[in-house]
Amino acid sequence: MSVTINERPFEAEVDERTLLIDLIRDEAGLTGTHAGCWEARCGCCAVLVDGGSVKSCNVLALQVDGAHITTVEGLAREELLPFGDGAGVPVEARGVDVGSLHPLQAAFRDHGAVQCGFCTPGMLLVLVDLLDRNPDPTDEEVREAIRGNLCRCTGYQKIVEAALDAAQRLRAARSVASGS
Repeated sequence: MSVTINERPFEAEVDERTLLIDLIRDEAGLTGTHAGCWEARCGCCAVLVDGGSVKSCNVLALQVDGAHITTVEGLAREELLPFGDGAGVPVEARGVDVGSLHPLQAAFRDHGAVQCGFCTPGMLLVLVDLLDRNPDPTDEEVREAIRGNLCRCTGYQKIVEAALDAAQRLRAARSVASGS
């Protein structure tokens, strides 16, 4: 089978019972997508398939053959960054420049919408899907979008605030880009 994951072509031979989450984590090595309940109840495993969010523990890999998949790793570009306090030998480590975060990721950081972080990848992908379809959601629409995602640490208020802030940031960026 052949898919595009985070803008990169990816091919694998998979068993017909292989789940999309297994393809992403075990075959492609992208472990940012978390496996929680394995029953499509917690939303930790949400990814985008051709722009729409799906729970990857409930989809067979072969069902997405030829699709474009976006995982949390696809929201901000990783690069080699200087690491350490500068007193020792310079070292580079894989990381993400804060300035390159997706506006939703930046809003999650700014609003403290992350605690343990286990649910965060799924929350982010579900909300990216919402904000692509609805650039000006209400509080209730955000809550409806994340209805299938469980967070046991933050409660949901900070996540909702972050999503609404990200929507505002994205609208402002589109306004600047269009010159209006």
